[in-house]
Amino acid sequence: MSFFSEDELRYLRAGGRLARLATIGGDGTPHVVPVGWSLNSQLDAIEIGGRALAATKKFRDVRRHGRAALVIDDLASTDPWRPRGIEVRGRAEALDGDRPLICLHPERIVSWGLDAAGRLSRDV
Repeated sequence: MSFFSEDELRYLRAGGRLARLATIGGDGTPHVVPVGWSLNSQLDAIEIGGRALAATKKFRDVRRHGRAALVIDDLASTDPWRPRGIEVRGRAEALDGDRPLICLHPERIVSWGLDAAGRLSRDV
């Protein structure tokens, strides 16, 4: 069973591939950057990739602190205004290899605008 609800999984699989990743810098300053991502259904985790990822500040931040947050969102409609999205917070790994990745393992998931219930927030 997935940490993500059926509505969240449907949204994650719908094709949007741009998100914002938040990490903590060495001096404690927040760092937020746009990233590409994919859902790893086997691990029930979000994978963040990118060109020369292992040389980036976000990769170093994750390696140093092991924590991150990711927001994937868009607008379902502008009239009426209807934002929707998912925030995933949790343990993060900076994985070296042929294809370096940041793997974000959910500990808290917040979603909004994905169904009639409105906002859903929980620790997982």
